[in-house]
Amino acid sequence: QVQLVESGGGSVQAGGSLRLSCVASGYTVSTDCMGWFRQAPGKEREGVGKIWPGGVLYNTDSAKGRFTISKDSAKNILYLQMNSLKPEDTAMYYCWAPPRFSCPDLGSVAETRIGYWGQGTQVTVSS
Repeated sequence: QVQLVESGGGSVQAGGSLRLSCVASGYTVSTDCMGWFRQAPGKEREGVGKIWPGGVLYNTDSAKGRFTISKDSAKNILYLQMNSLKPEDTAMYYCWAPPRFSCPDLGSVAETRIGYWGQGTQVTVSS
């Protein structure tokens, strides 16, 4: 059974940083595709980015250059480092893992919600 548990959210001022963590069980961070999504109040869930053995893809222009997805294979943890945070980054952030041996497009995942999801961790950025 796949279980994803996020932590690291909180409240910060604009310009600050946070690092989100996702501890995975029943899933192998080092060899499988995983990613991060976020959902702001009243908005659709959107993919932040995904990582797989061959690379990393950041889905949103706002994340590029400010967010970094990485992993600790020994601990089986996925990270999302967020720098230069803006009020528009305020959202619930979700760790995500697709069905095994797949790495689908983040847009389709946001629509279908396919895969496994953590419970989410809230990030609030104040101006």
